[in-house]
Amino acid sequence: MACSGHKKKNNMEETTVRLETTMGNITVKLYDETPRHRDNFIKLVKEGMYDNTLFHRVIKNFMIQAGDPESKTASDTASLGSGDVGYTIPAEFNPKFIHKKGALAAARKGDEVNPKKESSGCQFYIVTGQVFNEEQLLDVEQRMKDARLTNIFNSLAQKHIKEIYKMRRAGDNDGLMELQNKLEEEAYKVMEKEEPVRFTPEQIQAYTTVGGAPHLDGEYTVFGEVIDGMDVIDRIQKVKTNRKDRPEENIRILKATVEE
Repeated sequence: MACSGHKKKNNMEETTVRLETTMGNITVKLYDETPRHRDNFIKLVKEGMYDNTLFHRVIKNFMIQAGDPESKTASDTASLGSGDVGYTIPAEFNPKFIHKKGALAAARKGDEVNPKKESSGCQFYIVTGQVFNEEQLLDVEQRMKDARLTNIFNSLAQKHIKEIYKMRRAGDNDGLMELQNKLEEEAYKVMEKEEPVRFTPEQIQAYTTVGGAPHLDGEYTVFGEVIDGMDVIDRIQKVKTNRKDRPEENIRILKATVEE
């Protein structure tokens, strides 16, 4: 029996979508707390945008990615992942929605061209991830802190780019070092004012039991989760892929349906 498209939970309606794939069916529920992503996904499903698209990027113990419209008619050797629908969606980060195994999230372009972390209008991924112990999570936490500090420093340095080029041309290494020290101090001050990078008890519980991809939290919008078909996703993540992480044999979403 098909799941209801509007299931009751805590007096709230939830929308579910069924993805019929060449390896079996997957059902996801969409979060009402991320309405822009929810409504866009529903729109594209109803328009048939996802029908016949491929899971074009598969990385074992990380995620499976789909939604590139160019994959519908792509040759076996085509490079995929850059297709879109001509728009992006503003990020809808919610700290309670994390990259646990089974999370449905929006792909996006990198920070260097997308500093607001806006989502692709169509491409999405489902997390498979891995199980961590607490020591490993502390290492991930530290890497996330380092990455944030680097991003802040680079953003500050960009504001002094003409000054930096001028000093480089003049061979003013002392001036460059002085500016670097100044910007590092500023970066630390900026970071101190921001929400600290620290995993919550809920995140620790999830990542040490079901697993996931914790380093993506706060970087990509999670807007739903798998409620049926994780066995299908586990089979997909184990297929052979080429050097570009594309499965050697096409895995296709035959049809996507908003369940009523």
